[in-house]
Amino acid sequence: MSGSDSPAPVPADPAGPAGPFTSGSSSRHPIPTVLVTGPSVAAREAAIAKALQHPATPRSDGAAVILEGLPDGNVMLEASDHLLISRIAPGCLCCAGNLVMRVTLNRLLRQRPARLFIGIADTTHLDQLRSWLSSTPYDQLLALTPDLHS
Repeated sequence: MSGSDSPAPVPADPAGPAGPFTSGSSSRHPIPTVLVTGPSVAAREAAIAKALQHPATPRSDGAAVILEGLPDGNVMLEASDHLLISRIAPGCLCCAGNLVMRVTLNRLLRQRPARLFIGIADTTHLDQLRSWLSSTPYDQLLALTPDLHS
């Protein structure tokens, strides 16, 4: 991806709502970001729900989730004051779904969550997605952590 294809960095919205998604600490540091893979939306969602319940995960800081794929009726994650959830239709997030992924990610980053999970349906282009998320401007906004496999 060329530099001209990359969006401008997404600053925190100074007029945005107060609360866990505009904390000062997360606005100065890259957001820990976990790519979550698994055989189904339900499996990825369950893995994220379990990670959010882990004692090492801060409870008072906001988290955001991007889930690729539509729920099968058994929703495990519910949006709340401390959890933003965005669902996007399945499709390669680094190719055909790049624009949808970019817009969704930029909207969530404006909220400055303390942690971000991205549930991926197809791991075929996982390396390209990881590279894209590590490129400008996201390299300054996100800190990719080890993947979570459900």
